[in-house]
Amino acid sequence: MDKTIKELDSYFSGRLRRFSVPVKVSGTQFQQAVWRAMSEIPYGQTKTYKELAKAAGSPKAARAVGNACAANPVAIIIPCHRVVAQHGLGGFGGGTSAKQWLLALERQNSQTSVTDKV
Repeated sequence: MDKTIKELDSYFSGRLRRFSVPVKVSGTQFQQAVWRAMSEIPYGQTKTYKELAKAAGSPKAARAVGNACAANPVAIIIPCHRVVAQHGLGGFGGGTSAKQWLLALERQNSQTSVTDKV
């Protein structure tokens, strides 16, 4: 747990862009595929639900991707906030203002050099 807290602190401080803390999450095969694809979205970037559905191997399952995002048990570490609607922000378990804040944090920090060390 200490490593998770340190990594989250580093993330919110703009010093960490990719988590290394191991996570083991339970879910359906589809959810697991979505969460893996979601984890590959680079820091400071976004993908649409449709793009993520394609990356997870189910190109017509954009709505189901939204459900997998909502079921994500480790938000931020598995960055569901980086998944957006085709024409807008989309939802987020922590609320859309939190999603906007996280995306703004990453956009701001993606302009600086980081070593990803905690």
